[in-house]
Amino acid sequence: MIKITKRVECPAQQSQSDTIELDFDSRKRGRLRAQSGNGVELGLFLDRGRTLLAGDWLRAENGHLFQVIAAAERVTKAGAENPLQFARICYHLGNRHVPLQIGDHWLRFQPDHVLEELCRHYGLTVTQETAPFQPENGAYGEHKSHHHHHDDDQQQRRDSDHPHPLDHRAHDR
Repeated sequence: MIKITKRVECPAQQSQSDTIELDFDSRKRGRLRAQSGNGVELGLFLDRGRTLLAGDWLRAENGHLFQVIAAAERVTKAGAENPLQFARICYHLGNRHVPLQIGDHWLRFQPDHVLEELCRHYGLTVTQETAPFQPENGAYGEHKSHHHHHDDDQQQRRDSDHPHPLDHRAHDR
């Protein structure tokens, strides 16, 4: 068994690479046994507390690299007809701290009959499907694919007047 112990940035050279396909629940764990795309037995021994994302890279003790793939799994998909309907259901599901993958007027979550009924109550079309599940990281998680650009100088001034909730400089004064 190959032991994986490190997360790494996207390596420049990927000559000795393989994949590791994991469902969402497995990507949340720091310790688990898995099999690579090439059939190699793996043991993950990673720091806990950070969910692996599709596209992340892991380095084994022997130097081999493994790219994380989000495995297809059973999910519920709910689609909305209009933006207000979509915003409302996102608000209500967010209040329940449910992991959500959000698309263009659709969202995915792990199957739950109560949440599915809530979506129907708000007029969404609810279906079951098998697809990779890549939920949002949350307000304070890492956002690899999100880049916030503040082109408006006025917006930048407003933002600088109000420190971010995790701005620790305010606590050091």
